Amino acid sequence: MKKLIGIRREDKNIWERRVPLIPEHLEKLKNDFGIDTIIQPFERRAFLDNEFTNAGITVKEDLSEAPVVFAVKEIPINLLQNDKTYIFFSHTLKGQKYNMPLLQKLMNLNCTLIDYEAIINEKGKRLVFFGKYAGLAGMIDALHGYGIRLKNLGYETPFLNLKPAYEYTSVEEAKIEIVKIGKEINENGINFNKAPFVFGFMGYGNVSHGAQEIFDLLPHKTIEPDELKNLNDKNNYLIYKVVFKEEHLVKPVNKDDKFELMDYFAHPEKYKSKFDEYIPYLSLIVNAIYWTKQSPVFLTKEYFKSKDEHKLDVICDITCDIEGAVEFTVKSTPSDNPAYVYNPKDDSITDGYSGNGIVDIAVDNLPTELPRNSSIEFSESLNQFIPGIVNADKTKLFEEAGYPPEIASAVIVYNGKLTPKYKYLEKSLNSNI
Repeated sequence: MKKLIGIRREDKNIWERRVPLIPEHLEKLKNDFGIDTIIQPFERRAFLDNEFTNAGITVKEDLSEAPVVFAVKEIPINLLQNDKTYIFFSHTLKGQKYNMPLLQKLMNLNCTLIDYEAIINEKGKRLVFFGKYAGLAGMIDALHGYGIRLKNLGYETPFLNLKPAYEYTSVEEAKIEIVKIGKEINENGINFNKAPFVFGFMGYGNVSHGAQEIFDLLPHKTIEPDELKNLNDKNNYLIYKVVFKEEHLVKPVNKDDKFELMDYFAHPEKYKSKFDEYIPYLSLIVNAIYWTKQSPVFLTKEYFKSKDEHKLDVICDITCDIEGAVEFTVKSTPSDNPAYVYNPKDDSITDGYSGNGIVDIAVDNLPTELPRNSSIEFSESLNQFIPGIVNADKTKLFEEAGYPPEIASAVIVYNGKLTPKYKYLEKSLNSNI
């Protein structure tokens, strides 16, 4: 097979500016492994066309001669070609109904599909992801939104000096601003009458770590969830941080059962949320957990409807599952209109930061707000696997094709057929007919 890969432009929405492989790594793939690249021209891309040409990469519209094509987001069905290997976030692993036509078309065209989300090591850990940058951008947006929300409530705070993530040229630029805000809080405090200020982080993976990396630039103190009930500190010169793990979020439905982490992972339907007991003490919540339809709902409409007052002002739902862990995340939002207010009294939502209720920031494509930084890190994790993908022999049976094990685990479709690991998707495909 020709050692040539193609990279598609990202045009699913106007915010998408990322690229899966950056010029530096493509140049190295050419020099070290003889792998050439064609990339489509794209004026909005975080890396400019001339950065690719300067690295010896061909920039042109037609990718048809490339046997392997990379993208970040899904490729439109009408652009798919016969017998190609495609690598992108397919959003098919959960049998998502809206992408079953895409999966079926790939099979009809005798294509091979590799999904970044399923590239894992022997311990099941994801190896190629944008998650950290979802957390970084989400936390910047959360602090920015918190400042606007407090202003709408009549309070001027240092957070008003922060811009949304997409208006910064880099993470480093945003961090400089946040450090300044932290110094102002340290010197003058936060002019708001709801101290202690407590920010809760649901989850502790890559997304949460990214969010905490931004938060930790502010003057803060970390406490355990069980300390919340006895926290009476009215200090407005720092913010308390609380990280919630599974044992804080859920309990068995059966009172005679004990919480077991692996049992929860395997059977989330056997557990119910106990997060309600912590919500009254939180000022802002960052949702960064993995969630499925079998998982409990952690912030329910019923809970907020039952309370006359609440301390909580802002939720940043980075995970952004519609009507998922946060029940009133009823839609995703664009970066330039990222928030709406949920009013539990009449079950309404109003775009923006004004009105009675809780602000919900629900941008579902946060890494695009830091496109250059996130592309660099993604490419650093992905480029090591490119030779193994390109050199696979697709004339052989799947088990004999020679994919590295990390990649083999991510091959959903091979030469038009679901691989054994993903046979379960047949049910979703058939239900979509």
